[in-house]
Amino acid sequence: QVQVVESGGGLVQPGGSLSLSCAASGRTFSTYAMGWFRQAPWKEREFVSATTWSGGSTYYADSVKGRFTISRDNAKKMVYLKMNNLKPEDTAVYYCAAAQSGGGLYRPSVYDYWGQGTQVTVSS
Repeated sequence: QVQVVESGGGLVQPGGSLSLSCAASGRTFSTYAMGWFRQAPWKEREFVSATTWSGGSTYYADSVKGRFTISRDNAKKMVYLKMNNLKPEDTAVYYCAAAQSGGGLYRPSVYDYWGQGTQVTVSS
């Protein structure tokens, strides 16, 4: 079993940067693929980024490609999401999630464990 807790959200101006962190617990963390999703008010939860268990492969939604970077440190049981050039449309609650499956990482249904989320607001 894996528990995940997000941190690092906040208020940032358009064009600014923010880094999110996801702290995980559980001895098998390094065997899980990890993903970031977000959910804006009145919208469905959407895929942002994911990485395989080793960090060797990473995936991004088209809307964040080139601006966001996902990384993980299995020794520290941490996953990170570095967000640059933020836009107002990036405003949402961001969730970290863990998946035993290595495929279909853009689908929320693939993930077994979810955090409570951290709010990111991009506004001037």
